[in-house]
Amino acid sequence: MTQREPGTPLAKNSAVLVAEANAVIDSISQAEASALLDNPRILLVDIRDPREIEREGMIPHAFRAPRGMLEFWVDPESPYFKPALDDGRRLVLYCGSGWRSALAAKSLKEMGRTDVAHLEGGFSAWKRAGHPVIEHSA
Repeated sequence: MTQREPGTPLAKNSAVLVAEANAVIDSISQAEASALLDNPRILLVDIRDPREIEREGMIPHAFRAPRGMLEFWVDPESPYFKPALDDGRRLVLYCGSGWRSALAAKSLKEMGRTDVAHLEGGFSAWKRAGHPVIEHSA
């Protein structure tokens, strides 16, 4: 196998991966998510980097699960398992723009989770729409 030259196009770029994910996952609109904010059967999951959350705040009552740990935290067989992510509630993932959450939702779907969706437009669109935001407290 030959090594790829730096700077040459990839076989699949990130935009293609996100488009492929969006084709197979459930998406929740901003309006739908706002209506679900207090629904006890839904868990909003913020998968952004902790620095983003500290800088920009988060959606009220969201569960923090960094993108790099998400698959481990939802897996009951993992030593990192977090029961809050497997308690019967539907997970609605969000990130900054909806790209990471689309990829993460696809990954969880491939793991066998059928109760996962992602927030279209992510946290940036949430804020622009004037939906509630809480400041992060350490």
